[in-house]
This record gives sequence, structure tokens and C-alpha cells, in this order.
Amino acid sequence: MKIKAIALNTFKEAIRDRILYLLLFFAAVCIIFSRILALLTVGDRVKIIIDVDLASLSLFGALIAILLGTGLVYKEIDKKTIYTLLSKPIHRYQFLLGKFLGLVLTLFIMLLLMSIIFLAVVFLHTFKIEWSIFITIFFIFIELCLITAVAILFSCFSTPILSSIFSLSFYLIGHFSWGLETLIEKIRPGIGKIMAQIFYIFLPNLENFNFKTEIVHHLPIPSNIFLLSTLYGIAYTIFILLLAMLVFRKRDFI
Repeated sequence: MKIKAIALNTFKEAIRDRILYLLLFFAAVCIIFSRILALLTVGDRVKIIIDVDLASLSLFGALIAILLGTGLVYKEIDKKTIYTLLSKPIHRYQFLLGKFLGLVLTLFIMLLLMSIIFLAVVFLHTFKIEWSIFITIFFIFIELCLITAVAILFSCFSTPILSSIFSLSFYLIGHFSWGLETLIEKIRPGIGKIMAQIFYIFLPNLENFNFKTEIVHHLPIPSNIFLLSTLYGIAYTIFILLLAMLVFRKRDFI
């Protein structure tokens, strides 16, 4: 009940944030503009619309998670409300978990709204809905849950500006970590290669949640990949949340 109360309060605070609606507006503009872009380009227009719109969902969803998530804990500390909350019979892990679930609920609603606009644009162009699109949207949501956990982690010990930079770096590194695998193959055996392999193991690989290319071009995807990607996202999110709880537990507010 304590976690639920904090989550609902976080959700109510998030939906009153103006930046949330600003990002939703720009996301809607990009999604609608994709149809105009498809008309001006050469090629399969449906593929262009789906590709651009799915990329917009992922990018603007990540921006919402980062810009809102990095201020969740800092605002409580800055406004001194953290002292009132922690003076009550509330554990610190309950506080963080409530904040996380509240923001995840907000992201779910925002992603749902963006997806409705996206599907409406696709339907107006093709007069049908490809159900495989929902698979990509599902994995975008899992990715956003992970980004939310990362934003909360950085929010536990840093300012919103630095936390936003760190979280955005996490997002970018996660989508370009595949380049490190190519680099490892070219490095000669030795300490450098071992260090690169260690970095590759611990760095996030957000491309595990990226099925846009397969869905757009109707490429076959092994069923076990979906399960592995889901488990990877859940496990990594839990790990980041546990790390955030450990950092927050050691934080001294006196």
C-alpha cells in the first residue's frame, strides 16, 4: 500500500509536468509528419512511415523517461520533502520503487497515446493494421522501463542536469555498443582485448529491444529471441533498481 500510494502520487505529479505534454506534442508532430515524408520520398511509403514512427516512439519515450526520471528524487531532496517522507514508517526501497512504478505508469500512458496516433496514421495510409507492430511497441516499453531505472539511479546522487547527461549517454551507448563487438574482433589478444570484453559484457545492449528493421522489412525472427530479450530487459532493470536502492540507502540527508 505504501509503494502504491507513492506510485500514484508520482503519477499525479508527472502528468502535471508541462514538459511531458511538450514532448508528447513533438512526438505527435513527428509521427504525423512521417506520412508527408513518405509522400516525398521514393520507395515503399508504408515502410518509411512505420520506421520513422517507431523511431519517434523510442526517442521521445526515452526523453520523457530521462527528463522526468532524473528529477524524481532530486526534487524531493531540494524541496526538503524527503525528510518528511523518511520520518514516516516508509523504507527507502519502498520510496524508490514507488517512484519507479509511478513513472512507468506515466510512460505506459504516454506510449499508449503515441501508439494510437501512430496506428491511426498507418491505418489511414494502408486501411489495415499489422499486428507485428505491437511486438516492437512492447519491446520499446521494456527499454523505457530500463531507461527509467537508470534515470532514477543517477538521480539518487547527482543533479538533474548531470543525471540527464549520464542517462542520455547510457541510451546512446546502449544503441551503439554493437560497435564494441566489432572492435574486439580487431584488437590483438592481450590486456586491451580483455578490458574491451569486460566493458562489452557490462555495458547495456539496447539493440536487444530493437526489432524495427525486422518488422518493417518482414524478416523472420526466432521465437526464442523474444523471450531472451524480455528476460534481459527485466534482469537488467532489476539490477539497476537494486543498485539505486543501495546508493539511496547509503545517502546521508542530515
